[in-house]
Amino acid sequence: MKKIINQPDQFVDEVIDARFLAHPGWIKAATADRRALVRADAPKQGHVGIVTGGGSGHMPSFLGYVGEGLCSGVAVGNVFSSPSSEQIFEATKAVNGGAGVLYVYGNYGGDVFNFDLAADLAELEDIAIKTVVLTDDVASAPSARSADRRGVAGMVFAFKCAGAAAERGDSLDEVARITAKANNQCRTMGVGLSPTILPAAGKPTFTLPDGEMEIGIGIHGEPGTHRGKLETADEIATRLTGEILRDLAAPKGSRVAVLVNGLGATPLEELYLLYRRSAALIAEQGLTIARSYVGEYVTSLEMAGASITIMLVDDELEALLAAPARSPFFREWSQA
Repeated sequence: MKKIINQPDQFVDEVIDARFLAHPGWIKAATADRRALVRADAPKQGHVGIVTGGGSGHMPSFLGYVGEGLCSGVAVGNVFSSPSSEQIFEATKAVNGGAGVLYVYGNYGGDVFNFDLAADLAELEDIAIKTVVLTDDVASAPSARSADRRGVAGMVFAFKCAGAAAERGDSLDEVARITAKANNQCRTMGVGLSPTILPAAGKPTFTLPDGEMEIGIGIHGEPGTHRGKLETADEIATRLTGEILRDLAAPKGSRVAVLVNGLGATPLEELYLLYRRSAALIAEQGLTIARSYVGEYVTSLEMAGASITIMLVDDELEALLAAPARSPFFREWSQA
């Protein structure tokens, strides 16, 4: 195993320490262990707080999406492990400005369990809680069971829309409605080319023979829907985009937002090749790309591969995507 780390069991805490050193003034700790982190200006009185969280290893997700026009706080778990309910609860209290708190996180068993426990604790403190569980991975369950799907890179669009709505002062019910809408109109599918290695384990999370790829792989290395010979960029993009568009079933003339996301070890040039073919297929379907994003947004340590996310947008969602947002890892300014 070749990794630029110190002690494996100190990996997450040292990353958080480095985050404070490299980007001072952006966030503050809500707990002594610094596993509950919030915006430097939290709580924002009269505004809905937004708390996310999950396992480490997906930088910039999750803690990279705490900032203006994004999430208000985050609970940070160990690598690929859920944060505790207590960490989530402490983040909740630290962002509560009296207008309630929205929980937004991916559909993974440990996260669901601990966020639900934290919601119970928050309600005992008279903090109103709404929850939106993210389910954009089309490979993880059929459309008839869309509520069982995993949350993957589409979470970036959910964070962005939720954060923009909260920033402008929308109510908790309204922020939750918008976030659920963004999730419901979002689809993602990924491809893996090589596994990731957990720092504490020192071995790959799965095996993939040389020259092969896995279509539909999850961000923790969960099995996909197809394993076979590595294809060209155009062939991979055709597979992913085709499945997404079939599931999304967007009417001709619709507008979409597109995100091509690297999983940690894929050059940006290769991501743009995927975008090139995906954009052509989207145009062939009579759809217009309203906003596009290419880069590393939700990674899986050093896994080689990528995902494509397409979200059907309307005037409401497009305006929220275009609204100002800032963190050391994400910046979006309106082009108006």
